[in-house]
Amino acid sequence: MRRLSAFPAKPAQLDLFMSQGRDIAARDAQDLMAWPFFSLAKSKRVRPIDFRMGEVSILVEATAEHGMATIWDADVLIWVASQIVEARDAGRPTSRLIAATPHEILAFTRRGTGKASYERLKAGLDRLQSTTIATSIRQHDARRRHRFSWINEWKERLDHSGRALGIEMIIPDWFYEGVINQALVLTIDADYFALTGGLERWLYRLVRKHGGKQRGGWSFDFQHLHLKSGALSPPKRFAFELRDIARRQALPGYTLTIEHALGRERLNFVAVRPDPFDSAMRGLGLRSTNHHPVDMS
Repeated sequence: MRRLSAFPAKPAQLDLFMSQGRDIAARDAQDLMAWPFFSLAKSKRVRPIDFRMGEVSILVEATAEHGMATIWDADVLIWVASQIVEARDAGRPTSRLIAATPHEILAFTRRGTGKASYERLKAGLDRLQSTTIATSIRQHDARRRHRFSWINEWKERLDHSGRALGIEMIIPDWFYEGVINQALVLTIDADYFALTGGLERWLYRLVRKHGGKQRGGWSFDFQHLHLKSGALSPPKRFAFELRDIARRQALPGYTLTIEHALGRERLNFVAVRPDPFDSAMRGLGLRSTNHHPVDMS
């Protein structure tokens, strides 16, 4: 694992941005929600994601040592985006150099806060740093690619006894610029962090990005979803898992249905309106399953 005693001269000129605490809304970057940037498997993935659709190209490459950053590792980036947006909206300065405690990140993303969780967080930070991305997204010329890692650098701060005091990390310009642009960030349901499957996590982010509160919802055919996921699972297995997610109604805030048309399966999703009782229960840290479809009339 890479531990840095000091950042190089140029990044050291960045102002240090201190986290804003835990009790803030969860925000996600729309570019990360819409395209295949992460492994959906809990097992190590080293096979690249090489995705092309129209003028969008994405190449994600991993190292044999750490493997590709996973969709669970992306929780760190959701935490970062949430912190930056919270500060920006309050008129406080932000920076690509961010300081926090592991406990803040783990608590925000609903992880355990013990030693094992801390070690998993560090492994995730290593994957985020060692995974490299080359993409045409937000480039003026589709032939140009912006190359970066999800975390440029990170380090632990330790006391004299070796106890962790906190973490500092530097995020790349590409990600930071997307978060600072208010139009490119969406609030997500905090129950997202309770989703355990990689596919359902990816699907929630895609649905939240495209579904929103559209009249009548939105839909994708299975083949298109398989392509956009970047998943290594074969189409039949992918379709089986999609059907299971729809059967369980696993995505918070959305109702899923499947239809068959012209020999293709399509996944339909529509936003639901939480029951007032449900909102009160959630405010108490409890959960109800009473939801109603959003009335768009």
